[in-house]
Amino acid sequence: MQVVRTRAELRAALAAAPRPVGFVPTMGWLHAGHVSLVERAGVDSSTVVVSIFVNPRQFGETSDFEQYPRNEARDLAVCERAGADVVFAPSVDEVYVPGFDTRVSTGAIAGPLEGAARPGHFDGVATVVAILFSLVGAERAYFGVKDYQQVQVIRRMALDLALPTEVVPCETVREPDGLAMSSRNARLTPTGRAAAPVLHRALRAGADRVREGIRDAAVVRDAMQAVLGTEPAATVDYVSVADPDTLRELDAVVDRRALLSLAARIDGVRLIDNERVGRT
Repeated sequence: MQVVRTRAELRAALAAAPRPVGFVPTMGWLHAGHVSLVERAGVDSSTVVVSIFVNPRQFGETSDFEQYPRNEARDLAVCERAGADVVFAPSVDEVYVPGFDTRVSTGAIAGPLEGAARPGHFDGVATVVAILFSLVGAERAYFGVKDYQQVQVIRRMALDLALPTEVVPCETVREPDGLAMSSRNARLTPTGRAAAPVLHRALRAGADRVREGIRDAAVVRDAMQAVLGTEPAATVDYVSVADPDTLRELDAVVDRRALLSLAARIDGVRLIDNERVGRT
């Protein structure tokens, strides 16, 4: 496995690399969810590139950026075991060159849910992903659908900007108790970690209502909210029943098709999760 830190080193590493190239962008503190993406890329691709870069432009709070867990040596070992061929681990100045003065402005798909809760977040995500797509030039890039809205934003961006990299969504990897794997989970106390699976239980309660034939989206939201209300450690940010294509909130669930999503803080750590119901 080759570790590169500059744009020039990355280009040199990829110049003679076998095609196709599969790309897994990460912010580090890798877990089994990331490993599943690297392994999926390895099945589809002759060369697998992983980036490790904590992107300051997608954090609204400086403290959140500073507290994001980091351990490069650990992450490189995970990448090597998973089968990565090249790891791109640049500095901030290598991604955002001196005088950097351009950003990608995201559209309607970025407006609700995480976009409403974290203004500017998706512009930061789209900007760094556009840069990375350009630098790596992969045929495919792999993203987990725990961040469903992020995947939709990146797919829209790649289509609109004619970026040739195909965005491949991959299923959420969960702990045995249902908690979606996330680098942020490392910041939970033991008590918070024990409380965190309430997010998945709430989603399952909402999904059960939809599968039972409930069409009133308010009833589905109430079912999720009721489960979250059983956990005093959870402070709810939002509970959503939305169209999986537009992410607009639904009044009625048609054909049992919806995206259920939520965000909550536990131990001050903001956690998100979602469940897709029906033909999404």
